[in-house]
Amino acid sequence: MNVHEILRRFDLRPRKGMGQNFLVDEAHLDRIVAAAELAPGDIVLEVGPGLGTLTVRLAEVAGFVVAVELDERMLAVLEETLAGRPNVRVIHGDILALDPARLIEEAAAGRALSQPPSYKVVANLPYYITSAAVRHLLEARLPPMLLVLTVQREVAQRMAARPPHMSLLAVSVQFYANVEVVDRIPAGAFYPRPKVDSAVVRLRRRARPAVPVEDVRWFFRVVRAGFSQRRKQLRNALAAGLHRPSAEVAVALRSVGIDPRRRAETLSLEEWGRLARALAPSAD
Repeated sequence: MNVHEILRRFDLRPRKGMGQNFLVDEAHLDRIVAAAELAPGDIVLEVGPGLGTLTVRLAEVAGFVVAVELDERMLAVLEETLAGRPNVRVIHGDILALDPARLIEEAAAGRALSQPPSYKVVANLPYYITSAAVRHLLEARLPPMLLVLTVQREVAQRMAARPPHMSLLAVSVQFYANVEVVDRIPAGAFYPRPKVDSAVVRLRRRARPAVPVEDVRWFFRVVRAGFSQRRKQLRNALAAGLHRPSAEVAVALRSVGIDPRRRAETLSLEEWGRLARALAPSAD
């Protein structure tokens, strides 16, 4: 499939505002498919199929592919590219506004699949929706068992980071999944060529969250507060973010063995779990 030829024939230009950089290197396309560890009975939710170059490969090895495309200009291309492939359904919409569970349940209807159906996600995510999309998928009513994401290399590194280089994204992803960077894709493998390299990251969903918490919303409220002012010490950042007296926050930090002078990026998930429990309203 010649990407340049398809774009010319349909008189299309990639939209920079939508983060459209089409992967044209076949070796890296094959590595993405391999990273998804697909079997003939698998359902795949593909986010951002674009011209369908990866969709075709997924359809060849998976049982069914649900491809969600935001850009309506790509629908005619996908109709042609995927012609004769009854195991692909193209959905025009924004993944952030759609219920992944419903998409998969509709795809699984009438099929001899496990109940509730399991599925995998393969996506090429633009920078501006990466964090929101990953949280949306991992926190779905029916979350995927595996996600293979093509993202900016820096974003992949942030997802896989360890203390003292943690971020809100790292905590959000690692809370739900094990993270593995499986491929580095140079900028020259895309058209148009982006300014930075990309990477393929594989998220394998955990059977249960990395740390036991009684209230997930409160846990992330505490984490967000901690990272809201990264240059500040935890005591001050949490006090401002949670609207608590600084002295009270310092007591809670010391009670779980965390120096109030530390910064958010130095904490492990286990420490965030202990801290969330110590700061919970019920602990007041």
